[in-house]
Amino acid sequence: MSKADCRQKMCGTSYKMNEVEKLQNTETNDESEMDSTEDQPEENKYLTFWIDGELFGIPISDVVQIISMQKIIPLPDFPAYAKGIINLRGNIVPVIDMRIRLKRPEAEYNESTCIVVTNIHGNYIGFIVDTVDEVTDINSGKISPPPKVTKETVNRYLTGIGQIGKKVVLLLDVSKIFSDSEFEEVTETAQEATTAQSEADPEKKDDSPENGKPAK
Repeated sequence: MSKADCRQKMCGTSYKMNEVEKLQNTETNDESEMDSTEDQPEENKYLTFWIDGELFGIPISDVVQIISMQKIIPLPDFPAYAKGIINLRGNIVPVIDMRIRLKRPEAEYNESTCIVVTNIHGNYIGFIVDTVDEVTDINSGKISPPPKVTKETVNRYLTGIGQIGKKVVLLLDVSKIFSDSEFEEVTETAQEATTAQSEADPEKKDDSPENGKPAK
């Protein structure tokens, strides 16, 4: 899939388009070229994406990379929302279908579907989204507290409601997408897959990350 496919529905400025391009096929870290500028602080930057017709956003500081859909290796011990694992340049990355995780109807993957790779507590976790929208700035004055609802599972990871012009963005905390037990289940299963892969290919054992963590 070309970069244009993942940007198909973007409506941002050239600055925002360039920010997304930096995240596509380019791994980032704390000292990468994603460094913030004085007039556009990183803490106000969000990556926005569509899921089932709704716009969601996560802090850009949580994003490692955006990649196109690729072969996902299913694991029998994964929960239903975890589609399996991918190998990202030697990193075993668990992949979560956000539609299923957010209790939305499943949809077939297509050329617009992307995997947003994030770093949660030092672990790479990929989230499948319908399509990426843009990297944008949302100032705190444009963010309202999340509404009070009876489902605690929603409140757990919904941090606020942002506004970008006429668009409404549901802001998520990716570290709270899972409960502690769910996070442990997903990462431990990925670690077991990493160990099995290393044992099957001893030459790569020293280079394989553990627990889905980025390689040093």
